[in-house]
Amino acid sequence: MIRLKDIASFAGVSVMTVSKALRDEKDISVATKNRIRQIARETGYVPNSAARGLRVKSTRQFGLIISALTNPLHTRVMMAIEEQSHEMGYEVIFAQTLNNAEREERVIRRMLARRVDGLFIRPVYRHDPSAAIYDELRRQHVPTVILGHRALFCSEFPNVQTNDLAAATEATQHLIDLGHRRIACFTGPIFAPWAQERWEGYRRAMLAANLELDDRLVFHAGSTIEEGEAAALQMIQESAEATAIIAANDLVAFGIANVLLDQGLRIPQDISLVGFGNVLNAKHFRVPLTTVRQPKYRRGIAAMETMMALLAGKLVESKILTAELVLRKSTGPVPAARPSN
Repeated sequence: MIRLKDIASFAGVSVMTVSKALRDEKDISVATKNRIRQIARETGYVPNSAARGLRVKSTRQFGLIISALTNPLHTRVMMAIEEQSHEMGYEVIFAQTLNNAEREERVIRRMLARRVDGLFIRPVYRHDPSAAIYDELRRQHVPTVILGHRALFCSEFPNVQTNDLAAATEATQHLIDLGHRRIACFTGPIFAPWAQERWEGYRRAMLAANLELDDRLVFHAGSTIEEGEAAALQMIQESAEATAIIAANDLVAFGIANVLLDQGLRIPQDISLVGFGNVLNAKHFRVPLTTVRQPKYRRGIAAMETMMALLAGKLVESKILTAELVLRKSTGPVPAARPSN
């Protein structure tokens, strides 16, 4: 491995001169800089970023922790953060929690061991009002941006989220405007603030329209395709007689649609369906999905802006971005009542 002193020997200068030249310090002549950089290129010199980080107290690295790399809801957020980081000379280290609190703590500690300059975290939501690892981040003053809604255990960190309450209200109102009165709500994980906001949006729209909140129309569906399928089967078995469904997210909606279509039901002629998130597949699904478009790329940009403000020592506030309803073919008028024999 080529070291600074090797380049210094080739160039006939001191190690300090080589170091300054590679850092583009002003007290080294342009000619000397060019000669040293040429030698560095020809010898294949690679800077030791870890050692430099110890000297300058900055590794030019961020940690980005999400639930799963396979989750399409995170893709454009990750793209935005990585692209912005690259432009600013930072690298991004990715990790996934798999929605496991113990794994989350381990990956955060590994990031801290690598002395990252800041952390972007999609939290593992839990019932507990505190979490030791987040308390530690606060004590160490680690610049941290929460991707999504805050819970009590991470409430002291700035976050970037979408206004899920307003979006869920609008999505439910869309179904009401189409004539639906028995609208099922497939809720997300019980402890997740985003799921609670979407449920609350549904509840408010129903009450504003003087529609009954029927417990038989509420199903706990989690956040995955498989959980959506299981909840849809439960609804069919219980004969809930819903004419429309609002799902916790697009993945749950995909699971619901798979079951309904496989059971011979038509979407939207027999039952309407609304998702949440507008992942890439939503537009190209078996029935193009009416859903809420979250500004995922913009959310990543906003998270990066928040991080840079934290690194500059500025006071920052959480950011709430607007989402919008995208109408496609999975929603339609309430089906006409079938005549009795």
